[in-house]
Amino acid sequence: MRRRSIVVEGPLAFRMARIGAAQRAESGLQIFTLPLLAARLAGGFSRPARSQDLDPAIRTALQEGGFTELERVRHLPGTTRSIARTLAKVWQADLALDTLTSRSARLAEFAEVERRVRASLPPGVLTPRDLRDVALARVAHAPAMLGAIEIDRLTAIAPVWRPLLAKLATTVTLTWRNPGTADVSWFAGQVVSGERQPAAAMSIVTCANPRAEAVEALRWMRELIASGRARPEEIAICATATEEWDEHFLVLVADADLPLHFSHGVPVLASRDGQACAALADVLLNGLRQDRIRRLFGHAASRSRALAELPATWSLSLQPGAALFELDQWRRALDEAAGRPTDGIDPRPIVMPVLELLAQGPGAAAQAGAVLLGTAARALWTEALRRAPAEALEFSLHDLCLPDGRDPGTSAVWCPASHLVGAPRPWVRLLGMTSRSWPRRAAEDPLIPAHVLPRPVLDPDPVTEHDRRAFVVITGHAARGCVLSRSRRNAQGGQLSASPLLPQDMQPQILKGARIPQHAFSEVDRLLARPDEAAASPALAAADLCWRDWRRPGVTAHDGQVRADHPQIARAIGEVQSATSLRLMLRDPLAFVWRYALGWRAVPEDDQPLTLDARAYGELVHDLLKRTVNALEPVPGYARASRQEIEAALAASTETVRVHWPLERAAPPTLLWQHTLTAAAQLALKALTLDETFQSGTRSWTELAFGSAGDGATATDLPWRPDAEVTIPGTEVRIRGSIDRLDLTGDGRAVRVSDYKTGAEPRRADEIVLGRGTELQRVIYAIAARQLLPESQRVIARLVFLADQEPKPYRLPDVDQAIAELAEHVTAALVLLRNGHALPGPDAREEHNDFRIALPASATTYLQTKNAAFTRAFGEFARIWGCR
Repeated sequence: MRRRSIVVEGPLAFRMARIGAAQRAESGLQIFTLPLLAARLAGGFSRPARSQDLDPAIRTALQEGGFTELERVRHLPGTTRSIARTLAKVWQADLALDTLTSRSARLAEFAEVERRVRASLPPGVLTPRDLRDVALARVAHAPAMLGAIEIDRLTAIAPVWRPLLAKLATTVTLTWRNPGTADVSWFAGQVVSGERQPAAAMSIVTCANPRAEAVEALRWMRELIASGRARPEEIAICATATEEWDEHFLVLVADADLPLHFSHGVPVLASRDGQACAALADVLLNGLRQDRIRRLFGHAASRSRALAELPATWSLSLQPGAALFELDQWRRALDEAAGRPTDGIDPRPIVMPVLELLAQGPGAAAQAGAVLLGTAARALWTEALRRAPAEALEFSLHDLCLPDGRDPGTSAVWCPASHLVGAPRPWVRLLGMTSRSWPRRAAEDPLIPAHVLPRPVLDPDPVTEHDRRAFVVITGHAARGCVLSRSRRNAQGGQLSASPLLPQDMQPQILKGARIPQHAFSEVDRLLARPDEAAASPALAAADLCWRDWRRPGVTAHDGQVRADHPQIARAIGEVQSATSLRLMLRDPLAFVWRYALGWRAVPEDDQPLTLDARAYGELVHDLLKRTVNALEPVPGYARASRQEIEAALAASTETVRVHWPLERAAPPTLLWQHTLTAAAQLALKALTLDETFQSGTRSWTELAFGSAGDGATATDLPWRPDAEVTIPGTEVRIRGSIDRLDLTGDGRAVRVSDYKTGAEPRRADEIVLGRGTELQRVIYAIAARQLLPESQRVIARLVFLADQEPKPYRLPDVDQAIAELAEHVTAALVLLRNGHALPGPDAREEHNDFRIALPASATTYLQTKNAAFTRAFGEFARIWGCR
């Protein structure tokens, strides 16, 4: 067997060399990179130091301390990576730091770091200079171990390897084929230049942005394959750095099902194991929020040792709205859930130890990964922790890549230019041909700047020269076709200038986003290029009709016009209504249909709130009121309680709410939550001490329910059963709700209902009756009191704005008239909905409308366009929007 060796650079060249050897059925061929060649010659268990070896050694060296220049930065998260990069430059430049210590204190400290790193490396793991020196001592064995050596398509050889190659040239046949650089005067072997390929037709195209570049590249690739002009393995798409296009290619290729190989790997976060790591990192870095824990346990339950026995129904008894940000909140929530088990299994012995571990934060990252992640995810987690401290997991996970599983021998390739240089292809498309990418600018080393060590000494072959050589080599080997592509703007909209490498005598072709390509890369792209076929698609035809209807001045089906007596609307009308649903019915019929006929709901915000919104804050005040009055009734009785007794009961209620509220819904952080409670308690105290009772023996209730579903078993000591039915007079509409406060005289002949508002008092508050359909609670409370307490001859309904310094109650001047007006407007709304006119009302214009996302993106323009048509369709019904 004739032994020979070939030296390549980059993963693409390595794999293509193996594929070529297999196709030729060649035996005795060894494929190396230069470090692997030196390791083979060094023998034994010698191998080059990788980042997995260097990073722990560098961290150990920094932890020993004793620095002056590096002391201020040695604890920063990115210092390990920066030192590794600087040392790599030093080693590649073949610099002996111990001979440069007299030039600078910075270099002396780097020499000490290098010494500590070399001492910390495992046995047999060597830095490039040490590996080169060991290999030099064993050059005599090269004929037997390596045979003839061919260096294939390397555009540059670092100074550290040049002495070894010079020595090898004296013992074996050493050839450098297609060097791709003019700097070969130092090379002692034979230089073989390949036959010059005839220049291919080169073209320049410009696209709107990076995504458009990716789309055009895939169209070009599809055209070459479909026309038979090229096989997939003859096509390459590259850029100097791929990050700007990776996500676009990942999504578009999946949709197109094209054979595209990512030579540099795909982002680890695009895999299931990567998402499991991301879920764990999210919990450790951002806290124990319930949705984060559910996501993590969803990934880990079937793969981790700690959660192997966790039942699938472990979280069913938890309140979905509870955020549960703290470990103590989780403990209380699980304790309460244990009292209502769903399957008889108590999850606390399994869940609480895991939560206690996660509550330790990034400091427990290694232990958490070991017990909560599967084998593959655990390997990724370990690599992420090796690259950066646990506090930087968000960034280290984002930088990790996995092999994509495709064979480059049967696929087109998407890769960095540095990979394609070692294995060029006849069809090439270069992306990002802008001044900032081709070539990239060489940056000064952050730890050894030019004033410490001249840049040409530390980095004799900067990235700018790498990119220029790569451009020449790649375009020179593109014998069949070469397309140079650039974006006119970046992803943020900033303008980009053309690369100086672009031929100045060629005019670029401008590829517009709306153009019709000759070859589409996917089904979606094909339909965009063929409007006639797209029009035949029911889904696209419906979307197109909707888009056009939104721009027509008349009322259409896409504005909410439906057939009369629609069963879903009839069902929604027949349900028991609340003040919220009635407001939608009166002020935004379309939103009423979306919410109650179709069941659409607004998605709650995920982040921990710093403040409660207006609705939640009002519910908090009402909760305090209810708990306080319930604590005072029947003994000593709210009507007879002194201010001190009220304040004591309110303080106890506040403490109860402080503990239990976060177990049911999201609450602000601890300090802000305490401040919010204090402010809410002050408003509640105003409501509780606002005025005197009617007379001796008056009873009071807060949050008094009516029309609620249930059997009334909890109606003890209440003036009526909570499930007692209430209807709006003159209609069949049933209503439900909870009266903020009800005062009933001892003889039952007079009743007062109060609607508490936590906001500031509006202008002309004394004139409000229905508030244009926004203030319905007070009238609804009066209806409930009138129907459920028929012996009460006098009903007072009032509105109280608690945020004012001295709240003033506003009574309905005529309760019966207000009830009659509400019944009239509700009747008109029912007629409107039954006739199919479910159109947007004035609430659709509100900025905080929960259903605004379902309207056209330019909702203001849309509503202005439709205003006249909507006004005609609403007719007399719109009168409510003008009444006080």
